[in-house]
Amino acid sequence: MTIKVYVVDDSAVVRQALKFLLQDDPEIELVGSAPNPLIAEPILRKTPPDVLLLDIEMPGMDGLTFLRQLMAERPIPTVICSTLTANGSEMALEALAAGAVAVVAKPRVGLKQFLEESRHELVQTLKTAARARPRVFVAPRVVRPGAGGAGGATSTGPAAGAQALRPAPRPMRTLSVNKPIVLGSSTGGTQAIEQVLMALPADCPGIAIVQHMPEKFTAMYAQRLNTVCAMTVREAADGDRLERGVVLIAPGGRHMQLRRNAGAYFVAIADGPPVNRHKPSVDVLFRSAAECADANALGIILTGMGDDGARGMKQLHDAGSRTIAQNEESCVVFGMPKEAIKLGGVDEVIGIAQVAAAILRFDARG
Repeated sequence: MTIKVYVVDDSAVVRQALKFLLQDDPEIELVGSAPNPLIAEPILRKTPPDVLLLDIEMPGMDGLTFLRQLMAERPIPTVICSTLTANGSEMALEALAAGAVAVVAKPRVGLKQFLEESRHELVQTLKTAARARPRVFVAPRVVRPGAGGAGGATSTGPAAGAQALRPAPRPMRTLSVNKPIVLGSSTGGTQAIEQVLMALPADCPGIAIVQHMPEKFTAMYAQRLNTVCAMTVREAADGDRLERGVVLIAPGGRHMQLRRNAGAYFVAIADGPPVNRHKPSVDVLFRSAAECADANALGIILTGMGDDGARGMKQLHDAGSRTIAQNEESCVVFGMPKEAIKLGGVDEVIGIAQVAAAILRFDARG
């Protein structure tokens, strides 16, 4: 079946380059393009494509506003094509939260050459998006006192109701010690991770996360999560300690491994070749956790395309760690969890709404 793609980008150079790049793939048909959402909207409403390739910064109406409008009325699997500016990156992350399937980063200069060199990645992303089921998770806005503190978040209005649903912090003596949690995800994972972390209290065990995301996006993603979560969330740096109340996000373009020293867990950040076509790779994190944590860890694999993390999760399972996979019904793309289940490395398959409770049960077992 041919995948019908529609492009909305204010750059004529980009639209022409994409037409040239996509025309040779027999599985993809570029059915049209527009320089802005105002022109595209009536066309998409009448004949929705399989995938929308959408720019963010455009005159008239920005891509983020347009995406939110689409998702509220008739969701279309959407891939964001954004420049690596601070403003563009922030809006691209907002787009992922609004329901976009993936982000393709593009530079301001050397654009045509970049698109040609990235043709394979772009085509695979579009094909993945065509199989995705866009989901919108609206996270309540939580105002945290101070920057980067792990203390109790406060909120007003609708957010206060969401805060009330969170489990109350428990006395420290009832909580397990040195029980690291490792989590991996890809397509659809930015929303899934946010949903899980929003439901966890500030005293939760430390969580190390690999989310497939372009370089320069992970720091901003961590900052965004830090404003809406009770736990402290930051982009990981080499040697960071994984401790209670802390979430470490692997930096884009670098691998992250778990290490143990004198009873404490740390992360090691290093360069290296891609693993399963990804850097950071979920398998790299999971395998390192299996080697240093044995039966003490909890491994979680969420929505994503491909099989990254499946073998690492099997290794965790065989080492005695608890392992959880997101179920098909709540996944944007049931790829990575499916492969982990097929390998026999998963103890429990649950919906995304149940993952936080499973983490707390793991912690309570001591």
